[in-house]
Amino acid sequence: MADTQPQFLDVGAGPERRRIAYLHQPAADTGKPGVMWLSGLKSEMTSTKASALAAWAAAQGVDCLRFDYSGHGQSANPSGGRFEDGTVSRWLEEARAIFGRVSRGPQVLVGSSMGGYIALLLLRSLMANAPEEASRITGLALIAPAWDMTELMWRNLPTSARTDIEERGVYLRPSRYEDGPYPITRALIEDGRRHLIGSHPFDPGRPVHILHGLQDPDVPWEHTLDLVAHLSGDWTRVSAVPDGEHRLSRPEDLAMLLDIVGGLVAGT
Repeated sequence: MADTQPQFLDVGAGPERRRIAYLHQPAADTGKPGVMWLSGLKSEMTSTKASALAAWAAAQGVDCLRFDYSGHGQSANPSGGRFEDGTVSRWLEEARAIFGRVSRGPQVLVGSSMGGYIALLLLRSLMANAPEEASRITGLALIAPAWDMTELMWRNLPTSARTDIEERGVYLRPSRYEDGPYPITRALIEDGRRHLIGSHPFDPGRPVHILHGLQDPDVPWEHTLDLVAHLSGDWTRVSAVPDGEHRLSRPEDLAMLLDIVGGLVAGT
């Protein structure tokens, strides 16, 4: 299926109903887990890393599923919702709907930045509420996971930005990636406090492999070290990229990512 021809899934009810775009690339029954891509904040399912994953999956005969959160990419339309209305709860609900209603069989979750955070939250939610569904997740590949993202944002905002959020309800955060300012809303920050990973012990119960650039200006390398210390069960491995920044979209970065995903798909 071409990147420009998504399918759509309705998520939520009443005024919260929104239409989410997704791309599902089915594969022949190879007996291997499929891969599900979860994008970062303000990123899209047709980004460089997502497209590289889809091309790899096609070559390997592996099922590939990716989607755009509400307010992102091809879900950013009147029926898909505005970015400003987004919260961790909404984006997690969409990830769970796509996983539960579109994917089939074992899956490796591949999440970048906020997508790594959503992947962890999706696993934790399913382990608590739908263990049979959780058992379909066989591993996680995370790129610079921005776990507890809203608290990471809040800690790094200048005082003037915090004042804007508290008094005006929104702060327009400049972007270093030429995709316009990010509206950071009070609703996003407050809702994020309902989804903190660092506040409770968490044993993922399956392999987690993290790829992180040591020169990342957005999600510090130390943030991943804190996550490794927090996750119990000795499931977590980390691969550092000494000269890598946040996006890790260079050919050599993509090769490392696909090698990690390949190992998780193969169960090695």
